[in-house]
Amino acid sequence: MIKTIAINKNNECQINIGVRELLEGDFLWYWIDFDCPTEEEIKLLKNPLHFHPLAIEDCINNIQRPKLDYYDDHFFFVAQAIRGESLIREEVNIFLGKNYIVTFHQESSIEVNKIWDRLIQEVNVVHWDPIQVLYHVLDEIVDNYFPLVETIEDVLNEIDENSNRRPMKLLLQDLYDTRHDLLSIRHVVSPMRDLLYRILNSERLKKIRPNMEYFSDIHNHLIKLSEMIEENRELTTDIRDSYLSLNAHQTNRIMQVLTLITTIFMPLTFIAGIYGMNFVNMPELDWKYGYIGTLFAMLLIGTGMFVWFKSKGWFK
Repeated sequence: MIKTIAINKNNECQINIGVRELLEGDFLWYWIDFDCPTEEEIKLLKNPLHFHPLAIEDCINNIQRPKLDYYDDHFFFVAQAIRGESLIREEVNIFLGKNYIVTFHQESSIEVNKIWDRLIQEVNVVHWDPIQVLYHVLDEIVDNYFPLVETIEDVLNEIDENSNRRPMKLLLQDLYDTRHDLLSIRHVVSPMRDLLYRILNSERLKKIRPNMEYFSDIHNHLIKLSEMIEENRELTTDIRDSYLSLNAHQTNRIMQVLTLITTIFMPLTFIAGIYGMNFVNMPELDWKYGYIGTLFAMLLIGTGMFVWFKSKGWFK
């Protein structure tokens, strides 16, 4: 589906004008949105819009990282939005010309639709132009990153507190999944940050200079997001190390208790082993109180060793 908005000489919006009529008409500027386009609609990028073949190829392949390309009569931007808990990436391609902006996305874009509706409902469009549309679309895309990162922070807090007393194995699995989600978001945020840096420092994007503070604000948001992601990744490492250390400590405590029990029974096993032998000439075998005396000696040795180990604090 192709949607169009054209701003005429009287700063009035005209909606859903044909692409060829836009090119032939006398408008201040116009916006064409390719929303889930068909193959026939995609051909309009080549004729009559005459965009560069490499840019058209990037739109069709839909596997690009955020970037900015320069062509003779237009600029080409690739931005990425992130959707849902699965963190699916959705590409938004933007062509920016002298008096037009063209957005292209193979999936319905929440951000583009929101700015589209805002422009249509705008009473006074005199302050709008292709640069403003570009800014609002990029700003909306970046703003939608924050809830994803904040949700991950909440998950990390729950893992850290573990108020539900979940098993450590499940906690570590959630921790690794969360770390993977952070990595996925970082793979989008970092290139987007580089894209905004190029926009701010480009000598060829002269039209953006009057609106530099707006794009700088988006860049600052991306820097903040990058810092939040890195802090959360460090937090996952700290939590993981803490859980592993706690697990190792618990294992060591168990091994210590088992070792002490084994140590206590070693002399008792030694005594039992001696009197379990079947030699004929063993003097204690004919002793009347030998059995009771041996048990008493074993009890005394075992109790004495237990008291001594406990006094050393080895059972704490």
